[in-house]
Amino acid sequence: MVAIELPHEYGYVLTTFAASAFYLFTLGAQTGKYRRAAGVPYPYAYADKAEAENDPKKNLFNCAQRVHQNTLEMYPIYSTFLLIGGIKYPVYASVAGAVFLVGRFFFSSGYLTGNPSKRMRGVFSYVALLGLLGMSVSTLYTMLSH
Repeated sequence: MVAIELPHEYGYVLTTFAASAFYLFTLGAQTGKYRRAAGVPYPYAYADKAEAENDPKKNLFNCAQRVHQNTLEMYPIYSTFLLIGGIKYPVYASVAGAVFLVGRFFFSSGYLTGNPSKRMRGVFSYVALLGLLGMSVSTLYTMLSH
């Protein structure tokens, strides 16, 4: 049996995790704001493509919805790597998690220009995610080799 002893610095990891949950909440609220402005009723996830091409508000709603959806798609991977990697590397994992969140902010702000190609401004978030992957692999290897 492996006993997991969390270092005192694991609080940084949990703080980063809480900040990321707050960020998800703000993306949801942002998407709702764009939905209301575009007049897209529930249950429709997106505005019709043809309408969005002719209506900047509908285009921005689609962009906001995609930012939120993509972040939700990434969140389980990010949070798993953050929480596992933080067991052995709490400070580094927290820094990588924060860099990931900053990258997602740039991804979001680029996307919300209405030109989705500008989302690439946040591509560096994937470097942080790879760092979290490496820390997770190292942590799991250490746990399994004892």
